[in-house]
Amino acid sequence: MSRVFDPNALSGRAGIVTGSASGIGRATVNALVAAGADVVVADLNRSGGEETARLATGPGSASFVQADVSDAASVDELVAITVERHGKLDFAHNNAGVTIAGPFLADVADDEWNRLIAVDLTGVFNCMRAEIKAMLENGSGSIVNTASALGSVGIRGQSAYVAAKHGVVGLTKAAALEYSAAGIRVNAVCPGVVETQLFTDAAEEDPDLRAAVEGAHPIGRLGEPEEIADSVVWLLSDASSFVTGQPIGVDGAYTSQ
Repeated sequence: MSRVFDPNALSGRAGIVTGSASGIGRATVNALVAAGADVVVADLNRSGGEETARLATGPGSASFVQADVSDAASVDELVAITVERHGKLDFAHNNAGVTIAGPFLADVADDEWNRLIAVDLTGVFNCMRAEIKAMLENGSGSIVNTASALGSVGIRGQSAYVAAKHGVVGLTKAAALEYSAAGIRVNAVCPGVVETQLFTDAAEEDPDLRAAVEGAHPIGRLGEPEEIADSVVWLLSDASSFVTGQPIGVDGAYTSQ
C-alpha cells in the first residue's frame, strides 16, 4: 500500500499498470488501489497478474487483463477493455520490461536485441500511442513510463537495455511537449537497482554481486519496489500537476556520481 497518499487521493480515477505481475508493477498497483484508484493489471504472466489483482487492497479496485506490450493490437485491446470497464482512462504506468546482461555490444545476438527493443522501447511507444488517444477523449491524463538510471548513463554489458531506456526518456520528453496543452502529462521514473526476486536469484548465484551493486549506490543499499511505486503515484496524482516531461531519478544517487 502507499505510504504517502490518503485513501481518496485518486478516488474515481481509472488506469493501467503494465508489467505488474511482480516487482515495481505490483507495488504500484498496491499503492494506487490504496489511494482509491481502479487499476487494470496488465501482464503476459496470467498467474502473476491475477495474483497482483487479488492481493491489492484498499478503497480502489484491481482487475487483470492479459496483454503483450510488444504487440500493438494487444495494447489497443487492453486500452479498449479498460475504457469499456471503467468508462475512461485517467492514468497509465508503462512499466513492462525485460533485460539481458553480460554480452558486450559486438556479441549481442539479433534476437536478443530485437526482443528487448520490442518490449522496452516499442512497447512503451505502443502503450503511449493507445493511451494518449483515449486520454484526448477525456481532455486530461497522466502517464508515467519506467525508464532507468541507465536512461541517462551507460554501463558495460547492457548496451541494448541502455539504448532502450535512453529511448524511453526521449519519448517521454517529446510526448510531454506534444500533449501538455491538451492536459496530458508524461513523465518517467528512473530507478536504480531495486530489490526484486530477479536480483535476489542473481545474487544467490554470485556471492559478490550484492556488495558490488550496493556499493555502486551512494545511499549504500538497493531500492525497494514500494519506493519506486510511491514516486509513480505522486507523478500520476494532482500533487505533481506542474511536473511534465521529466525523467525522475529514484536511484539512491547512482547517477549523481
